[in-house]
Amino acid sequence: MYRTHTCGELRIADKGKKVTLAGWVQKSRKLGGMTFIDLRDRYGITQLVVEADAAPELVEKASSLGREYVIQVEGEVLERESKNPKMPTGDIEIKVLNINILNASAVPPFTIEETSDGGEDLRAKYRYLDLRRPPLQRALALRHRLAQEIRTYLDGEGFMEIETPYLIKSTPEGARDFVVPSRMNPGTFYALPQSPQTFKQLLMVAGYDRYFQIVRCFRDEDLRADRQPEFTQIDCEMSFVEQDDVLNTFEGMMRQMFKNALGVDIPNPLPRMSWYDAMDKYGSDKPDVRFGMEIHEVTPLVQGCGFSVFDDSPYVGAIAVPGCAEYTRKQLDELTEWVKRPQVGAKGLVYVKLNADGSVKSSVDKFYTPEQLQAVASACGAGAGDLLLVMCGEKRKTQTRLGVLRIEMGNRLGMRDPHVFAPLWIVDFPLLEWSEEDGRFYAMHHPFTAPKPEHEKWFYSDKKEDLERVCANAYDFVLNGTELGGGSIRIHNADMQKRMFEVLGIGPEEAEYKFGFIINAFKFGAPPHGGLAFGFDRVCALFGGQETIRDYIAFPKNNQGRDVMIDSPSKIDQVQMDELFLASTVKE
Repeated sequence: MYRTHTCGELRIADKGKKVTLAGWVQKSRKLGGMTFIDLRDRYGITQLVVEADAAPELVEKASSLGREYVIQVEGEVLERESKNPKMPTGDIEIKVLNINILNASAVPPFTIEETSDGGEDLRAKYRYLDLRRPPLQRALALRHRLAQEIRTYLDGEGFMEIETPYLIKSTPEGARDFVVPSRMNPGTFYALPQSPQTFKQLLMVAGYDRYFQIVRCFRDEDLRADRQPEFTQIDCEMSFVEQDDVLNTFEGMMRQMFKNALGVDIPNPLPRMSWYDAMDKYGSDKPDVRFGMEIHEVTPLVQGCGFSVFDDSPYVGAIAVPGCAEYTRKQLDELTEWVKRPQVGAKGLVYVKLNADGSVKSSVDKFYTPEQLQAVASACGAGAGDLLLVMCGEKRKTQTRLGVLRIEMGNRLGMRDPHVFAPLWIVDFPLLEWSEEDGRFYAMHHPFTAPKPEHEKWFYSDKKEDLERVCANAYDFVLNGTELGGGSIRIHNADMQKRMFEVLGIGPEEAEYKFGFIINAFKFGAPPHGGLAFGFDRVCALFGGQETIRDYIAFPKNNQGRDVMIDSPSKIDQVQMDELFLASTVKE
């Protein structure tokens, strides 16, 4: 065998054992005629020592080793004279009796260390080397553990893991589809699934009342740190359930994952917050509730005082930033420019400084008395030493901008500790979103989400204001300002599904062409059902205390959707183009 033990396994209790190890050379160094070698595999690092009086050929071979050489060594476990408490194997070393070079290595383009000297692009090009680094090994190990916890929990709850197809029909789900040409059916295309939504509903119609799948999904959309064109969902569906049944089941799953993977206990039950409260208080439907700084409406307190910017606005909101009254004019000017960036979109920012000595200083002093500004501060729960930041405009847009500012201030003040977890459910979303630009409604989640039963009377109304009042029977699982998962109770009645298509402006012919299979399935005894999907990559990243998901995916794409390691996507030759009946319109 190549090894009797891994490089992270041996301890002082193994002293005196003859062992065989195999792995990669992390580094080597000479000291007083002896050669020390750090040997690494994914389990850890063990120090090897070739003594000065060893056979000359052994000393020569040890001296020839370079970084990332793959070697096998035979030797004896010794107690180290100079122990290293920072290493699990730091009490021992291996006295090398024989070295077998299994494969030499070119000098790697960056250091394979805890912290590498390679930039992101370079490490992406040599991803197979980057994956040898301990941070990525820990990330993928965490991903593995979480996947096992999910399967163990859901199996215990009676769920069946069932695979659904990757080559499906293109349907509108909010993002562009990746499409695949069919050679056997010229001029037609498959789509890669954005989610298994329709298939899991069909499984409910088929009687498989508890389904799950850890499944790859595909969306052709603009990318950022927490998005990839191919990603993984924990996809689940249940029959004969109401909202509380779904939430309680998957709250239990998350509780077990937190406990077994991180040793963290989360509240039981988890808090629930309506979408309207989340927007009013946090300016986001995925609020980070680890810190306060809630949004407060102060419209009636600031209007009628001669400041036309506030007087002419439908909404004025403020957040109280603790301990920041000492901000300088330069800092406040920088913050004002920050909120004017396109990513935030505000026209300006008003500040009120509640100085420690009880005085008040603001950018609108000439319009308001200190007493009036103190009243605003009291409404926001602010006190001496705090800083009020105020914005105005259309209600939801202003709340959203204040929400972005709130997160920024939370980051600047160190209030968003990645090792503190505050999960909650967001419920009672609007079912529909009205687009002024298109003059039509869009589904807030997707077109298979059911309205809340008590709102069905408005759902069947022809009045726009009634339809805007309808809440979806939907829910999102939110953790630390990130939506980790979402779902809904589904429409299971063919007539209600047709009504949803009608409201969304999808005509009967289009609905039949795109969704006829599921509408017809509903005619054959579809049970009440609902479910949700968690973004597994995001779950892994947040459990690991990171914001980016890339380290938790073995072979991710970059921000342009490219895999620079294998140079993909790439062109195909003309023979393949002809076989697929494709013609390129891209000019060379």
